[in-house]
Amino acid sequence: MAFKSVYFSLGCNLGRREENIKTALEMMDRRFGCHYNAISRLIETAPQGFSSSHKFLNCCVLYRIYQRNPDSQKAAEEILLACKEIERALGRTEKTRIDAFGNRVYQDRPIDIDILFYGTETIETEELIIPHPRIMERNFVLIPLREIAKPSLKAAFPQYFSYICTE
Repeated sequence: MAFKSVYFSLGCNLGRREENIKTALEMMDRRFGCHYNAISRLIETAPQGFSSSHKFLNCCVLYRIYQRNPDSQKAAEEILLACKEIERALGRTEKTRIDAFGNRVYQDRPIDIDILFYGTETIETEELIIPHPRIMERNFVLIPLREIAKPSLKAAFPQYFSYICTE
């Protein structure tokens, strides 16, 4: 068993946005048994993929989490469950909705926590895909991720770091 570098994206567009992110990070610290190793600056962005008058605050954070379960897929799924519990504890009640064209319908949220990377591993289950499949579509992830990405991540996934973001 070893430590894994796990990168997350956090965002919210409801309530006291900065406080919501701070509280989510405190809850993640308790749940993962450690303090995060790196955090990007907060950036404010327009909602992407849905209409809302509420702007988002977004950031990326890196945790080095002790992997107790020797099965990386199961360990990553356990982290996903922890993130979902934190989202619910902070008031997220959204149920995934799909439109007539098969596209996900996004909604406002008090917090959103996505796992971007789990070490340098690729994981694909029914519940979880790592690296996160929409990183390249989201400057609100790419911009803060580049602030905290370690050289090992950049070497393992150069496609995410050679792409030029436009703000």
